[in-house]
Amino acid sequence: MNCNEARPLVDASVDRELPAADEWRVREHLAGCEACRRVADDAQAISQMIRSAPYHRAPPGLAARIVGALPATEATPAKATPSPAPARGSGGWRGWLRNGWPGRGAGAQGSGGWSVPASAGPHAATLAWFGCAVLILCALAVIATLHLGRPAAETAFVDDLVSSHVRAQISGRDIDVISTDRHTVKPWFNGRIDYAPPVFDLAQQGFALAGGRLDYVGRERVAVLVYHYRKHVIDVYVFPPGTSGPAVSAAAPSSSSEGYALLRWQAAGMTWWAVTDAGADALDGLRAALDARLAGGASEAAGS
Repeated sequence: MNCNEARPLVDASVDRELPAADEWRVREHLAGCEACRRVADDAQAISQMIRSAPYHRAPPGLAARIVGALPATEATPAKATPSPAPARGSGGWRGWLRNGWPGRGAGAQGSGGWSVPASAGPHAATLAWFGCAVLILCALAVIATLHLGRPAAETAFVDDLVSSHVRAQISGRDIDVISTDRHTVKPWFNGRIDYAPPVFDLAQQGFALAGGRLDYVGRERVAVLVYHYRKHVIDVYVFPPGTSGPAVSAAAPSSSSEGYALLRWQAAGMTWWAVTDAGADALDGLRAALDARLAGGASEAAGS
């Protein structure tokens, strides 16, 4: 990838909107191109500045104050007063829009709605419309933030996982410690991360432990256990809850991204994410095998 190909993709890379393969190619180019790296740093700084900018919500009663502040022409205009909540039989919010929306007619009074005096002139109705529109847009923004914020964070983290998996496979350096012995793999993480991931070889269940590695996802270093299933590789990311990525309170059904199957769950005080191109059935089988070994390990610990 040259500079002409990389520059148009920088903004999408900063916003984590690129497919995993394009993301890897962009990062590879940025590693060796100082000019494009400066462009990427500028885009990252602008993105962080926008995200950290304060959000100002329109105060309640903005429309009423706008109408009340208008200069009187023939007589002092009455301040717009909000209507009471519509009765159950009045058509709900549709009835409110039909009967109580400001500017429904100069000097008109909806049934229990807002009134704009005729003396206030046509601009009063326009400003009242504008004020209510601002309030509605603010309410919609709050709803969108509450309902879409967490999925967006989770989508970005899933993209990180898939990119990590793809990078490891393309680079050929998907394993830092090569061993089928969990007593070799687990101690290797000591001193490299501040937690000890559970490690099991599941070769008898069809999931042979190949080794482990450290990776960087969700802005944190995490342990990755590498399993082989037939001719496929399964990367299992293990970390304490809240250490990396969005909070996970319970197991979630398997999903897919960029053609890769993903599965997440909680077990043994850890958050587990598995990624593979083998399909969702393989991840379900791996999780069942891991859960069985974790339960067996807990029983052995309790018995001893």
